[in-house]
Amino acid sequence: MIDEYLEGLNAAQRAAATHTDGPAIIIAGAGSGKTRVLTLRLAYLLSRRLASPFQLMALTFTNKAAKEMRRRIETLIGSDARSLPMGTFHSVFSRVLRIEADALGYTSSFSIYDEEDSESQIRTIVKELNLDDKRFKPRVIKNNISKAKNFLVSPSEFSARHIIDEFTETTAKVYHIYQNRLQRSNAMDFDDLLVNMVVLFNSRPDLLHKYQHKYRYLMIDEYQDTNHAQYVIAKKLAAVHENIVVVGDDSQSIYSFRGATIENILNFSKDYPDAKTYKLEQNYRSTSTIVEAANSVIENNVKRLPKNIFSLKEEGDLIGLIVGETEVQEAEKVVDSIREQKLRRNLNNKDFAILYRTNAQSRTLEDALRRASIPYKVFGGMSFYRRKEIKDAVAYLRLALNPYDEESIKRVINYPARGIGNTTMERLLQAAYENNLRLWDVILRSDRYLSGRSWSAVNAFAALITSFQNAALNTSAYLAAEYIIKASGMLEDLHQPKDFEMMDRYENVMEFLDGVKEFTENPDNEVRSLSAFLNEIALYTDADKDEESDDYVSLMTIHASKGLEFHSVFVVGMEEGLFPLSMSLDNRESLEEERRLCYVAMTRAKEKLTLSQAKRRMRYGNLEFTEPSRFLDEVNPKYIGTKTRSAAEKKPTIPVEPPRNLKALKPISAAATAPSENLGANTPDIAVGHTVEHDRFGRGIVVRLDGPPEDRRAVVDFPGRGEKTLLLRYAKLVVVQ
Repeated sequence: MIDEYLEGLNAAQRAAATHTDGPAIIIAGAGSGKTRVLTLRLAYLLSRRLASPFQLMALTFTNKAAKEMRRRIETLIGSDARSLPMGTFHSVFSRVLRIEADALGYTSSFSIYDEEDSESQIRTIVKELNLDDKRFKPRVIKNNISKAKNFLVSPSEFSARHIIDEFTETTAKVYHIYQNRLQRSNAMDFDDLLVNMVVLFNSRPDLLHKYQHKYRYLMIDEYQDTNHAQYVIAKKLAAVHENIVVVGDDSQSIYSFRGATIENILNFSKDYPDAKTYKLEQNYRSTSTIVEAANSVIENNVKRLPKNIFSLKEEGDLIGLIVGETEVQEAEKVVDSIREQKLRRNLNNKDFAILYRTNAQSRTLEDALRRASIPYKVFGGMSFYRRKEIKDAVAYLRLALNPYDEESIKRVINYPARGIGNTTMERLLQAAYENNLRLWDVILRSDRYLSGRSWSAVNAFAALITSFQNAALNTSAYLAAEYIIKASGMLEDLHQPKDFEMMDRYENVMEFLDGVKEFTENPDNEVRSLSAFLNEIALYTDADKDEESDDYVSLMTIHASKGLEFHSVFVVGMEEGLFPLSMSLDNRESLEEERRLCYVAMTRAKEKLTLSQAKRRMRYGNLEFTEPSRFLDEVNPKYIGTKTRSAAEKKPTIPVEPPRNLKALKPISAAATAPSENLGANTPDIAVGHTVEHDRFGRGIVVRLDGPPEDRRAVVDFPGRGEKTLLLRYAKLVVVQ
């Protein structure tokens, strides 16, 4: 059966898929059938009995990609595929760390902190040190600590080698305290899942020897997006057998802001001089015009591996070019083009994607799509597992397994309200820090630090968590989760039928419990414990979401589009300072990454690619003239068609003169352009940007206006309460300014 599939590959693909021993690099161009090759290579090794499933390790960019590859391999060789260690670096090595946790001073039930947890802990430390959080921003400090960890710089090394000013000195101090708090909380952040693997291998040669001999074959996908810590782990694991195969495309290395190091793939052959190189150069996704146009851009990069990406598909349409006077007109022209293509080519909304460099660009595109009644979805919004009510539920479950988890304690000790206020919490934290105790230990001995109602409330909380621990030990994941969430009081607090927002949160928690049940009943999950469930969702990312079948136009950043493909793609905002970003213009490495981003964006298109720009764009309240992106100039002109003209352009227009004072220009509000019909006595004259007051939600800022005059709705962002959609004739909003 494997041989039949191998016959369907081209010569380069077949050579890569049948590579067995020794190091190799597979340079896989965009749309070159990479996943098929990787799947068949793993199946080939297993079918030829060159290795058992337990001797292979396959590391992918997302867990979703790993599941899809495992599913394909299972259809080829059977259930043995279920035993393959496959997943992201973080997911695979988090399992190893749970097995070897005691060697690092952890227990196997350690918590995994996400970015929000980490930032919260750092914010607490900044407050304790009496620092100005406007000057020493917790998020910036967190990002600097993350960068240090990616390069395996410990707190002591950071203090010794990286202090250059007051900010880095403060970062070093926070880094020390933060790392101690993580250890004391029996917790690791995402970066620690990699750092601690290196620490484990360096401190325990016997464990390094164990895993080097356990995994005879190592395969790493998207190698161009690995960081230094991942590189070191891979190098150590493969040191004995050197059966390491890496797969990637240097032209699609776009994650340096996450610590990715393009040198890992560029220098692979230097690390392994005997490595074989396989080039997958045929693009099966895009027309030859799109492929050649993208090639003409990326060839301007200096740091790249030599390859010749080509397509044998028909030439197809020339690259479309849209030029709008403003970003609003640019968006309108994009929408006009979508409508035209739908009619002319008989396409659906889901065949289209609009890609942009920054999230802020989506607003005008959303407005234009709404006006045209075209359904759309913006990708990159809040993940289900980052919603407050879900984070609360997860915190309770984490405490059932790891009561030392300080962030989880702080999150739910008074939710639902149980009489443990900020003063009581500060006393408990102070007692923990002054006595060098874990917060949970202080809670268990709270009679030494508290009295009266405060002690009674904290003591009841301790008894509650203890009961949760018993449930986690003695029942299934689902039964434990159901008991914990019900006993916590969360469901009772959220179940308020007259409050739609609270009921929505209630439904989310019930959906979460459904997810625990599905996990428990899934036969593919070898381990179905509460710990295994929490480990899976802790490593969940937006890239792991299942695609929905609804028919909508996809809006997303170029970073989010990696790995996807669409019939027709629009790349908007092709202007200097926006794409490429202005901060990249004085640095060749940054500029080359921007160019790789452009290459990724262009190669998402299968049949039709359109690039667009605006001559003027609103920035920070001022209408500024723009210059076309240098990437537009780099596209070979023979692949570009004529500019798209809207119906409005075909009418006689008054020439636009550059304004003498750009600051005098202000954006036209939605209210100013709306019809002037009488909206009723209760409808105030409200525009986007106004600060308004609501009798229930308090003050907020109008971010959007929708609907016809008689049913005008305002989307208002209320600090602490989120965005609310209000019908103006009933909302009784008062304009404050």
